[in-house]
Amino acid sequence: MDHTIDVPEHRPDAGLRFAWDDGFEIEVSAGPAEVVIRANRAGLTSLARHLLTLAQEGVHPGSHLHLTAQQEIESDHDLVLELMKED
Repeated sequence: MDHTIDVPEHRPDAGLRFAWDDGFEIEVSAGPAEVVIRANRAGLTSLARHLLTLAQEGVHPGSHLHLTAQQEIESDHDLVLELMKED
């Protein structure tokens, strides 16, 4: 099964643009030994799109997206997705 995800094109003059699927639900819980991310299909697709947005050519290391607790995600903790510098 192929699944196509439209990713907003990165334009340096406009910054990063992130798009959500309607009806997304994302839960994040952090225990002493693991972090669990649970989501419905729209939530998982949205997370995949966000990661692909950050992975585009020309996006600068350190670029990131904050998913805020009790706003974008159901959690006691914020979740940050960040592009790291490549070796």
